[in-house]
Amino acid sequence: MIDNRNTIVLIPARMASTRLPGKPLADINGLPMIVQCWKRAVEANIGQVLVAAAEVEIADAVRAQGGDAIVTDPALPSGSDRIAEALALRDPQGRFEHVVNLQGDLPTIDSLSIQRCLAGLTNEAADISTIAAKIERDEDVANPNIVKAIAPLSEEREVAFARDFLRKVGPEHQPPFWHHIGVYAYKRPVLERFVSLPVSAREAERKLEQMRAMDNGMRIVVVRVDTVPLGVDTPAELETARRMLRKA
Repeated sequence: MIDNRNTIVLIPARMASTRLPGKPLADINGLPMIVQCWKRAVEANIGQVLVAAAEVEIADAVRAQGGDAIVTDPALPSGSDRIAEALALRDPQGRFEHVVNLQGDLPTIDSLSIQRCLAGLTNEAADISTIAAKIERDEDVANPNIVKAIAPLSEEREVAFARDFLRKVGPEHQPPFWHHIGVYAYKRPVLERFVSLPVSAREAERKLEQMRAMDNGMRIVVVRVDTVPLGVDTPAELETARRMLRKA
């Protein structure tokens, strides 16, 4: 078991979104999207929850609803860098041993998926844990915007080590294919090492940050989950999230 007293969920958020400006503060049924994501993390009940905000207005919105937030350098290049800075600021003494990186644009994610992501770290050989759901439609397999986790998962096997992460699969890859969901759990020294490394060649080529970990010998375990949460990047997806959470 992983002790929730030694675990922290960090949610990186910044206002600069190309397709949906001000995305963290977009209203979803009376609450800013970042607060909806914070609520999902709290519901998972796996540890403390902290929003790593690039701007003061994001932090203020979270605190106004009783949440915890810290303001980080707005110039940081990635969400991973943002959570690493927030962790160093909040916990310089190193009390938190496990760190979950939950994206701030997944307001519909279910708590079980967050729990399962962290649970992947119970495998002692794993450096990083992430989650994936089975792809059911051929058009999703062909869609390069859907990242595929290449791992020997099946209906019977819920956890497996990643062999690759791809945008396009080739004839050498056999179904089933798994829709990678960008939620990660790290052993703390792994996160600290990861953000210290330069961008790797395959990371730059595929625009997939997780390739930096694999290119540097880090072992990523993939845990199967049942559903893909809606990632909100456009006004249409924002409307869908509002409808989904009204029904919840």
